[in-house]
Formats: sequence, structure tokens, C-alpha cells
Amino acid sequence: MAVPDVAVAPVDEGFWNRTRKVGAFLLALGVLAAVLFGALATNQQARFTLSETEGGAALSVNGTTGAIAFGIITAAAGAALLAGLSKRWFTLVLGVGLVAFVLSFLCWQVSAAPAGRNFMPLVNIVRGTFILALPLIFGALAGVLCERTGVVNVAIEGQLLMGAFAGALFGSISGDVWVGLVAAALGGAFISLLLAVFAIRYLVDQVVIGVVLNLLAVGITGFLYERLMQTDAQRYNSAPRFSNWEIPLLKDIPVVGPALFRGNIFLYLGLLLVLVIHIGLFRTRWGLRTRSVGEHPTAADTLGVRVQALRYRNVIVAGMVAGIGGASYTLALYSFTKNMIGGKGFIALAALIFGRWSPTGALLAALFFGFADQLGTYLSAINSIIPSQFLAMLPYLATILAVAGLVGRVRAPAADGKPYIKG
Repeated sequence: MAVPDVAVAPVDEGFWNRTRKVGAFLLALGVLAAVLFGALATNQQARFTLSETEGGAALSVNGTTGAIAFGIITAAAGAALLAGLSKRWFTLVLGVGLVAFVLSFLCWQVSAAPAGRNFMPLVNIVRGTFILALPLIFGALAGVLCERTGVVNVAIEGQLLMGAFAGALFGSISGDVWVGLVAAALGGAFISLLLAVFAIRYLVDQVVIGVVLNLLAVGITGFLYERLMQTDAQRYNSAPRFSNWEIPLLKDIPVVGPALFRGNIFLYLGLLLVLVIHIGLFRTRWGLRTRSVGEHPTAADTLGVRVQALRYRNVIVAGMVAGIGGASYTLALYSFTKNMIGGKGFIALAALIFGRWSPTGALLAALFFGFADQLGTYLSAINSIIPSQFLAMLPYLATILAVAGLVGRVRAPAADGKPYIKG
């Protein structure tokens, strides 16, 4: 019989509570931005163009003035939090402060870029953010489906990788992109089925089995890549690609239109799944049962919910979602290479936590990490003085800061990671 969780009284954090700690950190960032970025920026205009090229409409600001002004805004946001601002304003003020810090940094970088490169094409930035966030969105949604039902999904990395491999292999053999998409979903489901069997049926530690399944996916795909794809890439690693679908009228909206409404099926499907899973979790009987199983499976079982069967279904569906996310690499962008996911599954897991186990929160967190990745690419393109090794670290550094420093106290579903044994 599962033992109910015991409520724990909140701990009094004293003066230095979470809000004030984040405020002090934000204040220090603001001072750093105003002083350092302001000193390093030039008096050249930092131009943020609304098109993909240097010409056309643009938002311009003096580099030095912008860096200092946005740094002051960051410091002001930190000071407001440090003064003990109401918790209901915390997220908004923190968001304003972080955005202002990024803008201060960009004023320095863009204004100091070589002639002909001292502009930032916002269309490319937004488009790149969504493209890089796509596998994170699918992976985080897979995590939501699993963990809301009480199963920790550390195997997101393996599900993404197996989906990418299966999509490339079967898409190449069949010459049909839709066959590749179905194969990708089944590839992710295969890893999820193993997770479900070992975690739900045999009660293996869910974190341990997740790590093992990631290694299994790396081994299987790496072996078959060397035996098949590397020896005959034309036959086994040349899958057709989904073309972009343009939505009339919406595609012409400045900045957002070219980025969101001239995308491929993975972009539209990812955004649609966020909406569907959010409505499903919080507006349907299935969602109520899923959340009850994730919080208190004993009580759900007493009310007639088939706990184990629901967990099996949700975990397998989660694998299909992650598998499709892996196919966003091989059926839209690249040919398959060994271990091509490169840790994105773990960033998706961080996005799940950062988004507080919510589909919409996971989407926003994935976009945050996608922007960090795209920013590194942009800074490399303008020959930033920041070392390329540090730029490559940006998405992972953003992950650490977000989860360790900004999330604060979050509560996973109460039964997350706890095997259920029917009494």
C-alpha cells in the first residue's frame, strides 16, 4: 500500500528569501551591464532589423546609451525585488530585468561588430529560436506526459535519438517522408515501452533505467549507423525532407510571420501539441485521471482508475511525441550522425522542470533555451570577441542558471518516481 505524503509546513526563510536573493543577483547584473557593457560598447548605432538583411526598417539605438540604459533598467528591477516586492509581481519583474540585461549585452555586441555586420536580423533570430527549440518542445512534452502520471522520464535523450535514427533510416529506404515520420514515432515508443515495462512492471529505479536506456539508444543507433548508413549513405541516410508550409496573410506579419508561418510540419505540430496536451491535462477526464495518478495513485485506484494501465499508455504516447521531435532533425534539417542529439534530451528535462510540469511553461522554457543557442550562433557569425567555446556553452549555461537559480522551489507531482504496488 502506498503511503500518503505528509504535509510539511513552509520554512521561514527570514529576510533573505528567494525574492530578495534573486533581486540582489539581478541588481548586480544591472550594475555590471551598465558599467562594463556601457564601457565596451561604441557610439555606433546598434540596429535590430525587421527583415533578414541589413536594409529595410530597423530599430536603432546608440550602442553606449542603450547598454547603459538597459543596464539601469535591470538594476531597477533587481532593486524592486530586493525591496520585497509582492510575490505576484515576481515573474513579471524578473522577466523585465532579464530581457533588459540581454538587450544591454546586445547593444554592446551589435554596436561593436565590424562594419556591415553591426545589425541583428530579428527574423533570423526568432526563426532560429523556434527551430532550435523544436526538439526541446517535443522532449519536454514527453516529460510532462510521463511525470504527470508518476513516471520520471530521464530517457528523453534516447527517445529523441531513436526517433531521429528511425526517421532517417525508414524515410531513406521507403523514399516517403511520412513513412519516416511514423517510424520515428515508433522508434521513440520503443524506448518508452522499455521504460514502462522496467519502471512500472518490474519496479526498477526510474532514474537508473532512464540512463541505461539512453546508453542503449546510443549503442543501437551508433552500431547501425556504422554498419548501414556510413557504408551506403545514399540508400540508408538520404531521407526526403518536409517542405515549409506558408500560411497566407499570416506569413506577412513583420518578424513573427516569416518565423512562425513559413515553417514545416514539426513547427505547427509542436505548437498544436502544446495546446492539445494543455487542454487535455486541465480540461478533460483523461487529464484529471492522469494528474490524480501522478499525485495520489492509491486514491485514484480506490475511485476505479486503472493506475498501471494509464501509466503504460501515457509513457508510450510520450515516447511517440519525443520520437517525432527527433525526426525534426533528420526529416527537416540534417542527415543522421552518431549521437546527434547531443544532450538536448537533458535540456528538455530541464525545460520541463523550469516550466513547472506544465505544457505552456515547458514551451516558454524551451524557447528560452533555444534563444540562448541561437544567440551563440549569431555572436559567432559577427566575430564576437567572446571565445567560441563560451558561446557553445550558452544553452547549457542558461539551463544551469534557470534550473538552479531562477526556478526556486518547485514541486513535482507527489507520486513522481514512486512505483505503485496495488495493495
